[in-house]
Amino acid sequence: MSSFAVTPDPPYVAVIFTTLRPAQTEAEQDDGYAAAAARMDAVVATQPGFLGAESVRGEDGLGITVSYWESEAAARAWREQAEHAAVRAIGRERWYRGYRLRVAVVQREEP
Repeated sequence: MSSFAVTPDPPYVAVIFTTLRPAQTEAEQDDGYAAAAARMDAVVATQPGFLGAESVRGEDGLGITVSYWESEAAARAWREQAEHAAVRAIGRERWYRGYRLRVAVVQREEP
């Protein structure tokens, strides 16, 4: 993702997913991660209530993805989506040495 998400006037929900990838050799770095991430990008785009996302990852392995949702119910439905739940479990086991999930309501947006 290389642009700002297009969001409506607030309020809307932001889900902030912060991850830390483990130090790995170049051969171990992917381990299916890129394909799974691309698949999740495609699946989430079809999820009702999804507004967009912004994502970055530093060379130190710290990554932040913020997804935007029309409502908390829409964000929860994504959390429960079967394919996403399966990939999330793999991420916890294989791809991340730490993660945090935060949910917030956006009250104000400024250009």
